[in-house]
Amino acid sequence: MNFSPLPSVDAASVPADALVLDVREDDEWAAGHVEGAVHVPMSDFVARFGEVTEAVAERGRAYVMCRVGGRSAQVTQYLVQQGFDAVNVEGGMLAWDGAGRSMVAGTGSPAFVL
Repeated sequence: MNFSPLPSVDAASVPADALVLDVREDDEWAAGHVEGAVHVPMSDFVARFGEVTEAVAERGRAYVMCRVGGRSAQVTQYLVQQGFDAVNVEGGMLAWDGAGRSMVAGTGSPAFVL
């Protein structure tokens, strides 16, 4: 079989106005996330697929993010197989935080990666 490499990008290269699709669970999202990101937990992904495809159709390429890049790689692969423009953010939120990119929390306290 011929597998093409998964499209991916490092956290520092994600454009400021990009569509970030965060596939982490609710507690992880609440602790800290990219402002303006679309939150669809991987566990809800199939049920909420229409929401995701609408966002991608409207805003273009999806930058898929989780904590370290494993779950987002699976979602990115699925989106690409469905013909969508999606890239995995290597290293996920830990790399995002490490690159000094801004985050917000749903709790009112300082954002952190759970």
